[in-house]
Amino acid sequence: MMKKEILIVEDEASIADNIKYALESEGFLPIWAETVGDARAILNSQPIQLIILDIGLPDERGTDFCKEIRKESDIPVIFLTAMASEIDRVVGLEIGADDYVTKPFSPRELTARVRAILRRSSYDPSEPANVEAQQSERGFDIDEEKLTVVYCGETPTLSRYEYLMLKTMIDHPGRIYSRKQLMNAAWEEPDASMERTVDTHIKTIRAKLKKINADIDPIVTHRGFGYAINEKI
Repeated sequence: MMKKEILIVEDEASIADNIKYALESEGFLPIWAETVGDARAILNSQPIQLIILDIGLPDERGTDFCKEIRKESDIPVIFLTAMASEIDRVVGLEIGADDYVTKPFSPRELTARVRAILRRSSYDPSEPANVEAQQSERGFDIDEEKLTVVYCGETPTLSRYEYLMLKTMIDHPGRIYSRKQLMNAAWEEPDASMERTVDTHIKTIRAKLKKINADIDPIVTHRGFGYAINEKI
C-alpha cells in the first residue's frame, strides 16, 4: 500500500522536523514546504492527501492560501497557529479548515488528528469526485464504519465536528436540536467552546452540501431554537 503524502507548510524548521518525525513514525510520507509558493508547486505536481498549514508564513498568509485551495479542492486542511482565541478558531473554520491546532502542540496529537480526518475524508487526489453508485440519488445515507455521510449519491468531506453534528440531526429528521445539544453530541469538552462555533460549522456544512445539490437546503434554521434536518429530504 502506498504511503499517504502529507504536505507540511511551515517556515520554522524545528517545528516541521517534529511533525515530519511524528508522521513518519505513523507510516505517512511527509513533504515539507517553507512557503506558500513552494506548497503551491508541490500541490500541482504530487498527489497530496492532506495539508498541515501554518497561518503565519513569510510570503503569504496561510488563510489566503486555504481560500485559494477551497475554490478548487476539498483536500483536508489542518491550520497551525500561535493564536488561540475563539474568534480565530471561528475564522479558520469559516475559511474551510477541517481542524485547528494551536502552538505549542503535541506532534503525536496532531498525527492522531491527521489519521482521524483521513479516515473520514473521501478526498482522492486522483479523482475529480467521489460518487457512491449504490446510494440513493437524493437524501442522506450514513456509513458508520467509514464515518462518512452520503448526500445525493456523493460523499462530502466533513470534519469530525461536522460529521457528528450532521449525523445527530440525520438520525432524527425534523427534530430541532439546540446549539448546546449539538455541542454535546460533537465536542468531547463542549464547555470549552462558544455556542456560536456551532453556527460556523452549520454554515460550512451547508456550503459543502450546496456544492452537491444547489437546489436544496436540507438544514432548517429555527430561529431562537436551533437546527433540524428537513424531514422531507
